[in-house]
Amino acid sequence: MKRTFTKAAAVAAIVAGAMFAVPTAASAYTPAPSGEVSTSTVAPGGTFTFLVEENAFVPGEPVSISLTGENASGASLAFVKFIVQTQTLGTVPANGAGGLSGVQIQLPANASGSYTILATSPSNPVGVSATVSVATGGATTPDDDSLATTGADSEALLTLWIGGGALLLVGGGIAVAAAVRRNKQNAAA
Repeated sequence: MKRTFTKAAAVAAIVAGAMFAVPTAASAYTPAPSGEVSTSTVAPGGTFTFLVEENAFVPGEPVSISLTGENASGASLAFVKFIVQTQTLGTVPANGAGGLSGVQIQLPANASGSYTILATSPSNPVGVSATVSVATGGATTPDDDSLATTGADSEALLTLWIGGGALLLVGGGIAVAAAVRRNKQNAAA
């Protein structure tokens, strides 16, 4: 009877350890690369800088920049006007780290509303985007109204799952070793 209980406890410890290990792999989350603008509000005809974090693209690959919004065809990339009515502003190479160091974009003089900047490439066809709004009255304000970070830190949670699973496995191993030792002592007596 004791051996059955010991075996059941050992199996339960192993199963519990596996239950901690499986969610660890499943909870691995890789956030999508993000784009930023130097200012969230730009005056009509104003210029802002668009940046993309590292590893969003393959280093050196061509990255297409497009702008979506009212009168977007009047915008320009690096102060070069494009007459075409498409919203693609141009193509720039990704930097050595796979990001965009800073692309200057000028809104049209008759800009109004919000504009979305999208950077796409062959390796990242979904792209990276950011948004700017046109200021009323021509004032430009810095981007200091960013959202608060909420939720759990996935790296800390991963460490917690791994540590808890390791402790559970060690505890189960100790329980099994103690049971085996007791059984050997009882058999020798």
